[in-house]
Amino acid sequence: MKYYSLNKQAPDSSFENAVRIGLAPDRGLYFPQHITPLDEDFFEKLDELSNSEIAFKAIQQFIGEEIPSDDLKQIIEDTLNFDFPIVDIEEGISTLELFHGPTMAFKDVGARFMARCLGYFNRNNDAEVTVLVATSGDTGGAVASGFLGVKGVRVVILYPSGKVSDVQEKQLTTLGQNITALEVDGTFDDCQDMVKKAFLDVDLTSQLELTSANSINVARWLPQMFYFMFAYKQLKALDKPIVFSVPSGNFGNICAGMVAQKLGFPIEHFIASNNVNNVVTRFLETNTYDPQPSIQTISNAMDVGNPSNFIRIQALHDYDLNKLKTNLSSYSFTDDETKTALETIYSNSGYIADPHGAVGYLGAKAHLTNHSNSQVVFLETAHPTKFLDVVEDVISKKIELPPQIQAVIDQQKHATFVKNYEEFKSFMLKF
Repeated sequence: MKYYSLNKQAPDSSFENAVRIGLAPDRGLYFPQHITPLDEDFFEKLDELSNSEIAFKAIQQFIGEEIPSDDLKQIIEDTLNFDFPIVDIEEGISTLELFHGPTMAFKDVGARFMARCLGYFNRNNDAEVTVLVATSGDTGGAVASGFLGVKGVRVVILYPSGKVSDVQEKQLTTLGQNITALEVDGTFDDCQDMVKKAFLDVDLTSQLELTSANSINVARWLPQMFYFMFAYKQLKALDKPIVFSVPSGNFGNICAGMVAQKLGFPIEHFIASNNVNNVVTRFLETNTYDPQPSIQTISNAMDVGNPSNFIRIQALHDYDLNKLKTNLSSYSFTDDETKTALETIYSNSGYIADPHGAVGYLGAKAHLTNHSNSQVVFLETAHPTKFLDVVEDVISKKIELPPQIQAVIDQQKHATFVKNYEEFKSFMLKF
């Protein structure tokens, strides 16, 4: 498989090169040259296949011979060593729980898969790779856990000061070893801009081999399609149109779901459920794409004012707005609406959602207003204990900390504060 830059000003790339450098030299995101639908026999035998077998069949074409089948199967087995259950919430609405991994967030899958791919490519290489990652919350912890101790890899995580939850901050600042955290005076968009700028800074790239573990990296982005496949397998017996409501920030997750759809999974529709950082909601309403500075909310992983992956979504729909609108709806909700949804879900079903899942639930409810025959699955992207202050206050209930959270909550934070790109660059040159 070859990858091309969506800016179309860079040479085509192998999978390994795309993983190693993250962003193309022209600052474009890498995109597969073609997506070949899976054959009918695969879908006929889907019930007989394990999650790992489904994932291998789905992602093999995007890697080709660059990782031999046996090694790729082992990478997938190591990545998918936890469950992805669906829980019924109410008539027509279910949730897909994506928080059963080591950091209790959906990004565990992409981070673990990418770390293992990079580890494979580095197996005979003494050179050191530096992974740069910006996080609005869960990416940092997932990447820190996924890359901890990986040979030949150093990880630098940039996160916005005061804009991630206490648990999220502990998950990315307490591991040590090859993981370094930088606390940035700014927003997630500022962190993401620093990462992108670093890739084009010759002073840095001449001394460091840099790559990114954000969803701009194909090895972080593509494995997220697995969730949608596992959900379809569990729900297809309902014989109803399956719709996914995806809490959306940088839009990598919902974009990966659309890749699953391209591979032939019969997904009826997607809903991008936004908080007040709603550039895509506004785009679908006005046909004008107008990024804005991000606004802090209680669903902080979605506090993104300029989602990187939306260009990939446009490419998947041939840059045809009408085709996109047929496949994607988007709604925006306030913090007050999110808190009401948390309370409603708990009082009606006993289910404790996190703020991101609550936004997804609201998107599901909005869709069912005019599509009552659908089965809408909202993605529960993180465990509610990662947002204790919000969730416990809303539902008036003490939530027991799971082992993954207990392991970090009392650990000592270690982070370096940086005010701007120059301070970040200075740190990296001495790193």
